[in-house]
Amino acid sequence: MISPYSLTLPGGVQGQILGLARAMRAVGHEVRVLGPCDGPPPDAGVTPLGNSVPTAANGSVAPIAPDPSAQLRTIRALRDEDFDVVHLHEPLAPGPTQTAMFFKTAPLVGTFHAAGGSAAYKWFSPGVRWLARRLDLRCAVSEDAEQMARVALGGSYDVLYNGVEVTSFAKATPSPTDGPTVFFVGRHEPRKGLDVLLAAMTDLPPNVRLWIAGDGPDTASLRARVAGDVRIEWLGRITDDERAARMRGADVFCAPSLRGESFGVVLLEAMAADTPVVASDLPGYANVARAGRDALLVPPGDAAALADALRRVLTDPVRARALVASGEERAAQFSMEHLAEEYLERYRRIVAR
Repeated sequence: MISPYSLTLPGGVQGQILGLARAMRAVGHEVRVLGPCDGPPPDAGVTPLGNSVPTAANGSVAPIAPDPSAQLRTIRALRDEDFDVVHLHEPLAPGPTQTAMFFKTAPLVGTFHAAGGSAAYKWFSPGVRWLARRLDLRCAVSEDAEQMARVALGGSYDVLYNGVEVTSFAKATPSPTDGPTVFFVGRHEPRKGLDVLLAAMTDLPPNVRLWIAGDGPDTASLRARVAGDVRIEWLGRITDDERAARMRGADVFCAPSLRGESFGVVLLEAMAADTPVVASDLPGYANVARAGRDALLVPPGDAAALADALRRVLTDPVRARALVASGEERAAQFSMEHLAEEYLERYRRIVAR
């Protein structure tokens, strides 16, 4: 599997790649993950391709590695390892995944994660369409991601929703709290809606606590805006283990994103941790959370509605328990083990063909 994004930095695509690799190894397959790494590789099955360069993309910042040295390492690994299948995540992102398409050495599977439009697809359409035809199978993580890829590139796609490593969240030891606690994790940038959550906090009771994990370009300004609010704890970047522990310990998980979410895997993580979810009513999140059953969904950017939904979950134990029960069942439907088998079946098919 090849990641265009740094595997040592937090991100939804990177998490899916590493989790999928672990699930496949667990059932006896040899999986090597290639990708940029800004530090020690996150597990023994990773081949680092060099450092990343932060690059603006899709309203966020993508840690990609377009430099020549990373491409040479990619080509060398593909040549030396003699893989049966090469699985590219975000295959058209600049860097190792594109390089693997130019220097095709085995059947190629491409998984498209992004949704919401891409300027690169628009401006370089003839070139990327030609490159996409080198894929033996195209997959997308949601209907929104499939639509974006199909409009830009043509072709047909298997929609395979992202997976969640259910056990790692279900069995995590909960972080202790000293009052009703809301948890947010994500990059501190406009599209993630953290400023909306901070505005909602002003309408919540004084005993409500907020854990904020992650960082980003807006961290300093957001912290300055709520300076002195002792209810808010800024955690910075956290490990996967702490992420699971905070999920388990919180009374509600909040995802107030404004746009650009192709699939709500973070909602599934909270559901697997038996934590109620309040999130924005975005198509990508609605793929995962059925409104009123698995989560409370509110209009994006509406701080008053967000505060009201958080208050309802925190003050109504019956509603909270109902969301947890439904969410637990929902998370099980998206287990990483199930997703791994779906991909393995497709690998077998294209190798045989």
